[in-house]
Amino acid sequence: MKKNISKFIVFCAFLVMQNLPILASTTTALNLMPAPREIMVINSAGFRLDDGFSTALEGHADARLSKAVTRMLRRLSGRTGLFFPQDYITAKSNPETPQMIIRASRTGDLLVGEDESYQLTITENQITLEAGTDIGALRGMETFLQLLSVDEKGYYFPAIVINDAPRFPWRGLLIDVSRHFMPVEVIKRNLDGMAAVKMNVLHWHLTDDQGFRVECQSWPKLHEMGSDGFYYTREQIKEIIAYAADRGIRIMPEFDVPAHATSWLVAYPELGSTPGPYSPERRWGIKDPTMDPTKEFTYEFLDKFFAEMAALFPDEYFHIGGDENNGSHWNANKQIQQFMQDNNIPDNHALQAHFNKRILQILTKYNKKMIGWDEIFQPTLPTDIIIHSWRGTESLVKSAQQGYMGILSNGYYIDLIQPAEYHYLNDPIPANTTMSEDEQNRILGGEATSWGELVTPETVDSRIWPRTAAIAERLWSSQSCNDVEDMYRRLEVISLRLEELGLTHIKNYDMMLRRLSNNQIITPLKTFVDVVEPVKKYERHHQGITYTSYSPYTRVVDAARPESMTARRFNQLADQFIESPTPAAAQELTDLLEIWKNNHASLKPIIAKSPILQEIETMSADLQELAVTGLVAVRAYRKHKNLSKKQIESARALLEKAKKPRGQVELMVVDSIEKLVQAAMNKNK
Repeated sequence: MKKNISKFIVFCAFLVMQNLPILASTTTALNLMPAPREIMVINSAGFRLDDGFSTALEGHADARLSKAVTRMLRRLSGRTGLFFPQDYITAKSNPETPQMIIRASRTGDLLVGEDESYQLTITENQITLEAGTDIGALRGMETFLQLLSVDEKGYYFPAIVINDAPRFPWRGLLIDVSRHFMPVEVIKRNLDGMAAVKMNVLHWHLTDDQGFRVECQSWPKLHEMGSDGFYYTREQIKEIIAYAADRGIRIMPEFDVPAHATSWLVAYPELGSTPGPYSPERRWGIKDPTMDPTKEFTYEFLDKFFAEMAALFPDEYFHIGGDENNGSHWNANKQIQQFMQDNNIPDNHALQAHFNKRILQILTKYNKKMIGWDEIFQPTLPTDIIIHSWRGTESLVKSAQQGYMGILSNGYYIDLIQPAEYHYLNDPIPANTTMSEDEQNRILGGEATSWGELVTPETVDSRIWPRTAAIAERLWSSQSCNDVEDMYRRLEVISLRLEELGLTHIKNYDMMLRRLSNNQIITPLKTFVDVVEPVKKYERHHQGITYTSYSPYTRVVDAARPESMTARRFNQLADQFIESPTPAAAQELTDLLEIWKNNHASLKPIIAKSPILQEIETMSADLQELAVTGLVAVRAYRKHKNLSKKQIESARALLEKAKKPRGQVELMVVDSIEKLVQAAMNKNK
């Protein structure tokens, strides 16, 4: 990396000697995500793209790099409509005068900490991408594609020098395919999305109470009886691993033990802590079935299983889960209790530590390193395991202080339906940390976690993207890169760019609304759903509906986006208006409120012909009344007129009513309309 920085400084000096002044480092006019480490914009004409554009590979041009450059060229052609002359690109097909030169020193290894740095230089006549590894070159190509710009003359790339490398070596996304199975094409398109924002680990949650999703030759009843027929064949797994490797992404499997184990025990009840029989689990939550850690058969079984899986999954790390063991079946088993007494094991936590040590021995035999959720943390385990923190940073810090490596998912649970800003400002190493430099170096990064209870192949992309791009930036970019408004500006552009990879987070929205409206005009429904969000955290499980693996996930709550950009804009406008009630601010607020005031009348006949929408009818009526109240408050605030006592009482009653979720969605403009009412009351006292 020091060598790259030196080259960067030398090149900047060269640009100055050529009378090409360098502007200050900036991302203001660029739509890059993650933001690079160092950016220097050259104050000259950029590189103009035409149909003669060609690339050449120099240095170590392996098959992964050839495929990646070819994909890059096809994406560039698809975005611009230009007919480039090159087809499949290799070093043997280099043109004599290429416009873009890509150099990689060696093939990168899919290991934690591999070099992913690159340097991208774009001048008026030449583009050069240099990297220590082909993986670094892949990361640079994604930046290059994000730089594509357009003006009245056509497509161009700004003249720029970028020197970039990730802050953290572990930048992951967990996809849970156990609760709801995700077909191969879903995994592939999300791998493409990950590569586009420079993420490098897919954490594949393959087993849980509701499903066992891997073909297993050594214990075939696992997939035959524990999957309802939905599982990945060995060939499909190899296909996905190869697909990910071509994009510089590791695949880390998770086989959850000893709890979350119902799908294992349906097939092999002799593994369980109670006799069984066990039935396929259809509901969500923490369940009792748990493997028996006192039987030698359990370890013989897992030894044979992990031997097969270790040969199938090449990554050096295996995730064993280890979370949410409620101990119920252990407590009820007299033999287990006697084993604990005979071996001086004081409690279930210590018994699970005993289990983990045995699992560690098995994994070590097959040259795998163990990783597990923070419940596995036990100071007697060797320090080459990784602690995966989901409950909070306390265990992450504590384990780092005791010599253990860790990754953070607490604060990155994207299934909790929290805004991108919340995740973006959640740092694995906060600025006020008390950890030493050595301890900080043990924090490898983090993972966004997409748990599968409430998502299907139709909706999963909308729960992952675009918010995960903000998490990707937090894990790649500098800690000082924390401008929330600029993040949202760039996120909007990146979200659209992700669509070209086949992700469905945008296009499935209208499709679901068409179905909800019974194929009627969706504009009124869209106007309403644009300002609601699903209830947060795990509230959907506590509002009178029992969800199962076969429940419908096709209601308004499923179509609604995790973060309403319309509501966010309205909330900003309300704050700006209260601070400075200019005519322009008042007009934009009024325009939105007028739309909402008139929308319910248009939505009612649609609801009448689509019973699935009846659960949000009263909320739509509330939005209408809120809009009327907001218009009254805006006029009163601007004209210094008093609200009547009746208006105030009516507004308060309406606001309290409108805050209540219906159909498991909530209106996201209520608080701002309450602010407008309060501002009008205070100003006119």
